[in-house]
Amino acid sequence: QLQLVESGGGLVQPGGSLRLSCVASHVTLDNLAIGWFRQAPGKEREGVSCITYSSFHKYYADFVRGRFAISRDNAKNTVYLQMNDLKPEDTALYYCGAPCDSYLNINYGYRGQGTQVTVSS
Repeated sequence: QLQLVESGGGLVQPGGSLRLSCVASHVTLDNLAIGWFRQAPGKEREGVSCITYSSFHKYYADFVRGRFAISRDNAKNTVYLQMNDLKPEDTALYYCGAPCDSYLNINYGYRGQGTQVTVSS
């Protein structure tokens, strides 16, 4: 069964950057679109980004477009989320999930423990 493990979070000042990683284990990511979603305390889960297997299509939520970039290395079974110009409102627990679609519907059933991103001065 697919298992996803997220890492790379941390504490960063506003305007800073982080790169999150999502590694798949037990199965390869063949033909799977992988996405990132986040959840902040007291808020609903929200889709952040999704990338198709070929990396031909990448989708972003409006609130991260231009600041975040999703990529993947299929040989390493890994998906990345480069986050730049971070804002306090980006503070959340970030998860990856599969599959996902262009509407940022992301299956969170295979998520890991998540990785905490905290943006604060």
